[in-house]
Amino acid sequence: MIILHDICIYTVTVKITLLTGIALSRTYKENSLTSLITVGLLNASSAGLLIYMALVDLLSADFMGSKLQSSIKLQLNSYVAVLLGVGGMSLMTK
Repeated sequence: MIILHDICIYTVTVKITLLTGIALSRTYKENSLTSLITVGLLNASSAGLLIYMALVDLLSADFMGSKLQSSIKLQLNSYVAVLLGVGGMSLMTK
């Protein structure tokens, strides 16, 4: 029942946002201050949500597991791997 509810909400919201995007595309000015601020805020929100999902939802399950909790060496290796991954992604962004 919950899945059907989610599907219905997703279907309706996609249609509304598509229609809104089509309606606003005629008035959109790519280099205006408002457009640049809006795009920047939306990009920052998306990046923040992705970081939250990666750190809190995905990595926390791994880091709180009994296998990782029982081994200091495995914990250190895991932290180094996460930091190297974050550093690599930052370099790709640069």
